[in-house]
Amino acid sequence: MRDALFGSLLARVCCGFLGAVVLAAALGPWLSPWEFDAVDWDAIDTAPSLAHWFGTDGVGRDLLTRTLAGARISIAIALAATVVSCCIGIPWGATAGYLGGRTDQAMMRIVDGLYALPFILLVILLVALFGRNIVLLFAALGAVSWLDLARIVRGQTLAVKSEAYLEAARGLGAPTFTVIRRHVVPNVLGPALVYATLTVPGVIIAESFLSFLGLGVQEPQTSWGVLIADGAREMHSSPWQLVFPATMLTLTLFAFNILGDRLRDAVDPH
Repeated sequence: MRDALFGSLLARVCCGFLGAVVLAAALGPWLSPWEFDAVDWDAIDTAPSLAHWFGTDGVGRDLLTRTLAGARISIAIALAATVVSCCIGIPWGATAGYLGGRTDQAMMRIVDGLYALPFILLVILLVALFGRNIVLLFAALGAVSWLDLARIVRGQTLAVKSEAYLEAARGLGAPTFTVIRRHVVPNVLGPALVYATLTVPGVIIAESFLSFLGLGVQEPQTSWGVLIADGAREMHSSPWQLVFPATMLTLTLFAFNILGDRLRDAVDPH
């Protein structure tokens, strides 16, 4: 699997780029001489320079530092929502597929009902009830991203449901949920984790979109969506405010998608 995953130069470049982004985001506060919310009164809305490699925004904050701070929040939200998606979607899909019958029908109708809820309406409802904070963003993104995963795991479970090792486990008197936990889930985990890697860029896009609309991360915190929203308003007079965060977002999404595709090919070469 390792050769299949990292056998191409493009996959190795994408892996190195993502590692560099994560490392820079983690070490950004110690590497940069500027705090993400510090104002340089002598360099307000200035182009890239030796003092500010990505330039500054409209109030004099260093754009490189804010881009790295935005990377920390955007990637953290994506990873947290993906973990929530796996924790809900995998057991839900495995249980529905293994039990079958009316239980399967009832559980998948719940999934269909949640699909019918507009995502933006769900976010607006959460914001109206509980206010704006990152935890709610985790909840909203996690509450939506597990639905596709549950369907994929259910399909994989139906494919392995009649395998001999499951028949042997049932014949030995293993309880139903023990069979699901010890035999079904480990055998559908590969495709599920592949899909989870492809969920990460989707969640990053969703978070950026919500922040762009003003429903996500709020000042003084920042994310790539916030930076892109600010840059879009100033793109004619200060294009660097849009170019740098948008480029970082695009390259990161591209790298995640390439690695996700390579992992899918490694798990299922056919």
